[in-house]
Amino acid sequence: MSRFNTIAILVVAYLAVFAQSTMNEFRQLFGVQIDLLPSLVVYASLSSGVVTLSLVSVCSGLWFDSLSANPIGVSILPLFLTGLFIQRSRQIILRQQPFAQFVLGASASAAVPLLTVLLLVNTYVQPLVSWFSIWQLLVMSAIGGIATPLWFVVFDHLSETFNYRTIEESSFRADRQIKRGRQ
Repeated sequence: MSRFNTIAILVVAYLAVFAQSTMNEFRQLFGVQIDLLPSLVVYASLSSGVVTLSLVSVCSGLWFDSLSANPIGVSILPLFLTGLFIQRSRQIILRQQPFAQFVLGASASAAVPLLTVLLLVNTYVQPLVSWFSIWQLLVMSAIGGIATPLWFVVFDHLSETFNYRTIEESSFRADRQIKRGRQ
């Protein structure tokens, strides 16, 4: 994966954090703040290496925590662990299948808030957890599942547009004439 793809993922992560913290219409309508970072971590873990996954987890976790009520740095570990789990088992995951992308995105969008709440319970911060949290978790999982295949489409399009295509060269040319025998 090229540096351009890593930079593009980081820019989109920054824009996603900004968008989900400033756009309140969905939160007012459904009572749920959308979280696009777990689905972006799924894309980064399936499409790149550990370095890009670490950069996305650390940067987006810090950006998200700086704009939320979370203590700084609490979102880094859940994002990284979820991405690392997916990245370590990506050989058996059907990366190109939209249904598999949906399931991974929904699972990650459910796992990251649960791990974050688990970390917050073990600190001095008391998270607001109630029966309504189940509704929030379901809606966040559905949105994360829908967003994951969209990330694959967006980044594949960006990659086709801005990256060079690799040309497969072989030693055989179709226009070459082979002469056999004595001359």
